[in-house]
Amino acid sequence: MSEVKVVIWNEYLHEVENPGVAELYPDGIHGALKQAFEERGGFAVRTATLREPDHGLSPELLADSDVLLWWGHKAHHEVADATAAMVHEAVLSGMGLVVLHSGHMSKPFKRTLGTHGTLRWREADEKERLWNLRPDHPILADVPDQITLEQEEMYGERFDVPEPDELLMLSWFQGGEVFRSLCTWRRGLGRVVYFR
Repeated sequence: MSEVKVVIWNEYLHEVENPGVAELYPDGIHGALKQAFEERGGFAVRTATLREPDHGLSPELLADSDVLLWWGHKAHHEVADATAAMVHEAVLSGMGLVVLHSGHMSKPFKRTLGTHGTLRWREADEKERLWNLRPDHPILADVPDQITLEQEEMYGERFDVPEPDELLMLSWFQGGEVFRSLCTWRRGLGRVVYFR
């Protein structure tokens, strides 16, 4: 079986600007994710970052990719509209798009889903429990029924996204909020996955 072709996109700003983040991710978040994929095996992984020419993405790269992981946090506005349109077209043509954490505000995610992607948020440093709603689903293979994170910021409903085709994980926060933390949607020939 051939390797899955993955592109990991990262703003790569926090790691450059914040010494604490740089210490945690000396090769960037994209580098840490790339290493995890390579250790697992079965993936051909490339990376791209915001400040590269064309944000490191080209039509040729996307056409040669099975899935694009997108991690953005504070510079969503710096992503060119043309890049968001190109990612959207790649998804419609069959590429997968996995959007992580704060990427819910990214231009490609909002364009592909057709909503604002807004949600409730607060910096809480409190307990979060993620519930595995579909242990039979391939994405959640070998994931326990629930995962507890002792200190997390809060993402809460209402999350402005279309009704998911699949809701795979639900988060509960110590403050009482809930959040749809792992969702999938079909768009054209592709699939979009959001994981908080």
